[in-house]
Amino acid sequence: MKNNEKKKVSAVKNNIYALKLLWKICPNVVFHKAFSILIDYGEWLFYSAFFMRYVINALQEGKPFSTMIVFIGITVAIFASKTLYKNYLNGKVIPLASASVNKDLYQILFRKSRNVELECFENADFYDKYTLAMKNADTQLIKTVETIFGVVFGAIASVCAFIFMFQVDKLSVAFILLPIIGNFVFRRINSGIDYKRNKDMAPYNRRIDYINRVMYLKEYAKEIRLTKVFNLLKRQYRESIGGVADVTKKYVWKSASLHWLYVMFTFTFIFEGLLIYGAFRTLVSNSMSLAQLAVITSMMVSTTWILIGFTDSVTNCFKNGLFVDYLRTFLEYEEKIPEDYNGADPGTEIQSIEFRNVSFSYKDVQVLSNLNMKLEGKKTYALVGHNGAGKSTIIKLLLRFYDPSKGEILLNGRNIKEYNLQKYRSLFATAFQDNRMFSMTVVDNVILGEDIPQKKRKAVVKEALELSGVYEKIMTLPKGMDTILTREFDDEGAVLSGGEFQKIEVARAFARNCPVKVFDEPSSALDPIAEYKLFDNILKACKENTLLFISHRLSSVQNADYVFLLENGKVKEEGTHRSLMKKKGLYADMYQKQAENYLADSRKQKEGIWA
Repeated sequence: MKNNEKKKVSAVKNNIYALKLLWKICPNVVFHKAFSILIDYGEWLFYSAFFMRYVINALQEGKPFSTMIVFIGITVAIFASKTLYKNYLNGKVIPLASASVNKDLYQILFRKSRNVELECFENADFYDKYTLAMKNADTQLIKTVETIFGVVFGAIASVCAFIFMFQVDKLSVAFILLPIIGNFVFRRINSGIDYKRNKDMAPYNRRIDYINRVMYLKEYAKEIRLTKVFNLLKRQYRESIGGVADVTKKYVWKSASLHWLYVMFTFTFIFEGLLIYGAFRTLVSNSMSLAQLAVITSMMVSTTWILIGFTDSVTNCFKNGLFVDYLRTFLEYEEKIPEDYNGADPGTEIQSIEFRNVSFSYKDVQVLSNLNMKLEGKKTYALVGHNGAGKSTIIKLLLRFYDPSKGEILLNGRNIKEYNLQKYRSLFATAFQDNRMFSMTVVDNVILGEDIPQKKRKAVVKEALELSGVYEKIMTLPKGMDTILTREFDDEGAVLSGGEFQKIEVARAFARNCPVKVFDEPSSALDPIAEYKLFDNILKACKENTLLFISHRLSSVQNADYVFLLENGKVKEEGTHRSLMKKKGLYADMYQKQAENYLADSRKQKEGIWA
């Protein structure tokens, strides 16, 4: 019971939060939604409680026909005005307001998503809430507020209907209990059964959705045609359909029975019962006038639909509360590393970068342990080691995507947490191995919005593409550097190879004028010859920079000023290439083994073993 009470209180708070948020973004849409729902309920009550009573009483009392015509004319004019207002509202006001809500709300959401730390996107629970908050957020928010007013005005209208029927005939009020029982008892129980049924079906529906998705995604097309995996998918599909059928059979009779009770209590019993009761009072006992009968029968219809609308709004308020909870959780999240943090200006001169006793754990798994490293300005450093040694994590910590669990990272002797985050990150030009291309031109993909004068943009991009070794390939494309990459929005867009995309990623680092250049496995998709040329260009182009790069091929680190060999999150060996080779430790062993493999591959190629 306590949990249910907490959920109800939480749902109320979330809906109030949604109302405040929409009012802040666009009070116009809040006002019009509230007024629209108010006049809808008002129309139902007016027609059934006043209009019918007046017309029938006027006929019975023999009032002048002109008086009736005036009353009816005024009523028609009011209803026509209401219709015109609704058409104006739905045709102009709401579409314009919805566009405004869409723009302003998504600006808030995008600003927040830009400001939260990278860890949030790697946290499955947070990311799920983020995606659910973003999905149709504008329409969901408007529907939520609309539902709130449905509850408020529906409750008022229900009370008014109760009072009006009580004034006409006290006993007729008892019939209102029937749709209340139908909606709040049987419908609620049936909703619980629907929830259980959907929950039981979820594993089967996920499997069905997965198979449907696999059948049209190009990533799976080759395997489906070259193997017999289609038979396995077909079997899983049949089993899932069978599972859905079994779950349906499990709940069908209980659900059907409750739905029948809902219909009978909500519609049949009140309609037929109240009509028979009124007819008896009017025709048999002569204790009810024709006007009272007309009011009761029309109130019966209005009250039923008012109660249905009210209960639907109450139910939807709790459902919408879950969406608002996701939205609220996301917007109220306090960033650990806010992107807009305004600290000290780090300047542009790099004297030293130091990792001092740095430890870092990710999801309770220790990645770095008491790491100590120091990089001096305008020198070249290499990070080497097996996969999982912590190399890429060091880069992420250096860029403040994460903060160390213990220890500190210093720039020019000062903790990097003290610096303005955007100015601090602007010191680094980076190229990661897990590159991503945007559906933009080659120029835009290289510059990525950097503030470069329009006249110099193409010259900067050309030089960067030449250094990364992909310029000649780009110039063979239909529009050269103005060619759109990927075919997301352009059927004539270019889809390059993995190595070519990686070279464009590297070109981004060349194009940025930053004191520190960071390359994380920049040649992982390249052949040895292309790799050699790339590293040669990196070393030449970054002579005036502090250069830090990660490479799994040790032949490319020979010319680095200093090498750090990592193992299990610690620096195992460090020094120049020559000193580490003389030491004959882990580095020398790894280098020797790689050299032997290269020589063996070279002999095979010369002997014609490889095509």
